[in-house]
Amino acid sequence: MLRILFLAALIWWGGRFLGLPRNLRIAVLAVLFAAVLAVQLTLPAGHPLREGTGGSAGAWLLLGGVALVAGFYARIVAALKSRAQPQDTAAPPPAGRFSDSELDRYARHIVLREVGGAGQKKLKQARVLVIGAGGLGAPVLQYLAAAGVGTIGVIDDDVVDNANLQRQVIHRDEDIGKPKVFSAAAAMRAQNPYVEVRPYNRRLTDDIAADLFADYDLILDGTDNFDTRYLANRHAVALGKPLISGALSQWEGQISLFHPAKGGPCYQCIFPEAPAAGLAPSCAEAGVIGPLPGVIGAMMAQEALKQITGAGQVLRGEMLIYDGLYGETRKIRLSPRADCPVCGSGH
Repeated sequence: MLRILFLAALIWWGGRFLGLPRNLRIAVLAVLFAAVLAVQLTLPAGHPLREGTGGSAGAWLLLGGVALVAGFYARIVAALKSRAQPQDTAAPPPAGRFSDSELDRYARHIVLREVGGAGQKKLKQARVLVIGAGGLGAPVLQYLAAAGVGTIGVIDDDVVDNANLQRQVIHRDEDIGKPKVFSAAAAMRAQNPYVEVRPYNRRLTDDIAADLFADYDLILDGTDNFDTRYLANRHAVALGKPLISGALSQWEGQISLFHPAKGGPCYQCIFPEAPAAGLAPSCAEAGVIGPLPGVIGAMMAQEALKQITGAGQVLRGEMLIYDGLYGETRKIRLSPRADCPVCGSGH
């Protein structure tokens, strides 16, 4: 009998370790019990198989009865617990409405006079595209998701590298080798399940930019190459979309909001041509202090929230420059150029 009980324990606990469903394990135990009972009831007394499985049907019937009573008792207790605990039977909130959990989550926004419930609703309805899931994209994506921006797209064709982790804080060591957009999307969904994240694991190119930008209200450019910046600027201007652009170098960062449709300059008004090779080295070539992308990326996210909610004054027609080495910031005025090939009067 002890052998059968050991086999039953092996089926129950071993099956649980292997991940077998509970109902399947119960069914196997029921078959084993029926087989043992059949042996006890059909074979003559003294038969070796009958002796090896207990020698008497009475003990098994008693054990089966105890197990049956225990099973019913467990079900009754579970049912009583379920009835005693409050159930969340409320239907999902209608589109544009907030659940109680969301209201609690965004309470610090809602009590801000410049944001309030109306501003938080605008954030929930907003659609923002972030170009790049690297140094600048990492904090931008984290703060947009935390703030409750309803739909967040992210496009990047790169994968997480060990050298990224010094500053790209949305990614983890276990994400090395994984496409950045998928790593970032997983982190954003884990942070805020109420936002929709759309990862695009590809490079931004001319043939897809127009259709992609058309799906979003606001574009944030966190890339580190001038070709993509000029491409993003052209399509944002053509569609009348505001573009928030950030850039980094060693200890210094800059940020501005470009929106010619509202009277401001575009990116190419300020940077008519890409600098010659070597004059604007990448982060890999020149280095960058780890927290700097977080500082500038957080500023980009804040500009995005202001642009969406209408709070305060955005950096349209201005560029904010931050010097992390000496802890200084300054702003410079930016003006449109009439001869700009992208937004000028003659384009």
